[in-house]
Amino acid sequence: MARKPASMYRRLKGPAYTRRKYIGGVPNNRIMQFHVGNRRAAETGGFPVVVELRSDTNCQIRHTALEAARVISNSTIRNQAGAQGYALRVHTFPHHVLRENKQATGAGADRVSQGMRCAFGKNVGTAARVKKGQRVISIQIQPEHYLTARDALRKASMKFPTPCTIRLVKGHEHLKGLI
Repeated sequence: MARKPASMYRRLKGPAYTRRKYIGGVPNNRIMQFHVGNRRAAETGGFPVVVELRSDTNCQIRHTALEAARVISNSTIRNQAGAQGYALRVHTFPHHVLRENKQATGAGADRVSQGMRCAFGKNVGTAARVKKGQRVISIQIQPEHYLTARDALRKASMKFPTPCTIRLVKGHEHLKGLI
């Protein structure tokens, strides 16, 4: 059966469903790495400029969308800054388990399907619950790669079900005359 559209899962409804201890068969998280690039320089403060992508509304972001955003932003910034010239971090983790009440389709499905009876749903994936103004992805870079980092975060924001804001957090003094 095909995956349902992400618009079905973007709204925050009810309490978070996170207790994997009681849930069997939760699909694995698709996010391969939460830290990419030169992590050591990022921890020691080696990059003077920090750019963040922040959510404009409360929503749920599926783990597949987070991974797609990480892949496109990583490939964009890596082409310009090189493998050690940046540090990218995904700040949100998909804890919330998504459920779906699967319906039988095709000939004779009306006799097989139970409709809304016991419609708790099966586990189909996970999502990160994001609040308004919460940072989702950040990139630490050298000042000469600032515009590329903004472009990488713009491409990443296209993967999310909410409008996002790109904000320069650190390094205003280093960018004078470059933009």
